[in-house]
Amino acid sequence: MTTKLIPLAIAMLLAANASAQQVVKIGHVGPVSGPNSHLGKDNENAARMAIEELNVKGFTINGQKVTLQLVAEDDASDPKQGTAVAQKLVDAKVKGVIGHLNSGTSVPASKIYNDAGIPQISPATTATQYTRQRFPGAFRVVANDAKLGGTLGKYAVDTLKVKNIAIIDDRTTYGQGVATEFAKGAKGPGVKIVGKEFTSATATDYTAILTSIRAKKPDLVFFGGMDSVGGPMLKQMKALGIDARFMGGDGICTEALGRLAGDAVGEGKVICAEAGGVTGAEQEKVMSDFRARFKQKTGLEVQLYAPYVYDAVMVMAAAMQKANSVEPAKYLPELKKINYKGVTGQIAFDTSGDINNGALTLYTFKGGKRSKMDVIR
Repeated sequence: MTTKLIPLAIAMLLAANASAQQVVKIGHVGPVSGPNSHLGKDNENAARMAIEELNVKGFTINGQKVTLQLVAEDDASDPKQGTAVAQKLVDAKVKGVIGHLNSGTSVPASKIYNDAGIPQISPATTATQYTRQRFPGAFRVVANDAKLGGTLGKYAVDTLKVKNIAIIDDRTTYGQGVATEFAKGAKGPGVKIVGKEFTSATATDYTAILTSIRAKKPDLVFFGGMDSVGGPMLKQMKALGIDARFMGGDGICTEALGRLAGDAVGEGKVICAEAGGVTGAEQEKVMSDFRARFKQKTGLEVQLYAPYVYDAVMVMAAAMQKANSVEPAKYLPELKKINYKGVTGQIAFDTSGDINNGALTLYTFKGGKRSKMDVIR
């Protein structure tokens, strides 16, 4: 009888330990289908990597082990799908959300999270509207469009010395926002905006708008949109004989742009900016180490936002630990005053939820690959 009871006692003890270990759900949303899926998968892989590392190290709250569980959803860069999956995460009782990638999905989804009292940290949303809503739980770990577009506009005029500028946007929240801010920054003696055109995030033929632009002989074409459009657009510009620099924000500043544009990416022809950046040898090494770990873990190179996703998860986890609680209402005050050293640098938020002292990293393309130029704060 005693022998038979021993396995039963062990099973009961294991069951008790399992039930005592709290499982905390963290949501992640990005486009893992559609034209931006390479970026969405990049983000989701980084979120999983961060969650797994926290669990392996032994994530504890108030001295008790907590198991973090990633609940990943696909918004396909579509606003309607974005709000649908946001509600799905609320119903799943997640304790926080990392995402979304696109401003067009993140902004409408943010109201749903706000109404549910769930903190949201976006690793990629740059639209100024996102934090200007003043939702107390909305944060971002990258610079906003005012910094991104405005800085690029100033750089185009002051450093590249361009005079005639054409602007194209894809009519998305992100594309229009960054293009508008670029136009505000592109001011100077003799500088003219010679044309403003728009396309869509799903278009494949830009002949009509590019032919119109060609007639105006711009020195530079600024594109507000993503690499899935920017790459083919560069090919069509080359085919039409448009000899102008091509500039854009973080949406085109990806490793994939060289592949999507082929030889049309040129040598130093494209100038783009990542809405974040690291400076100093120590921080460069931290980022380099992260990229190596990411590739070892996933078998893939970092596309763009993965380091920011990773940091967003770690920041949320750090706030929970400081609050000794995974409940949003209790850890939110700690999130507001967080000061965390991540792989992308020091992370702290201002009163709006924007990252303090947000940096930009300027890149060009050489040999089809991204080549870092400078970090601007």
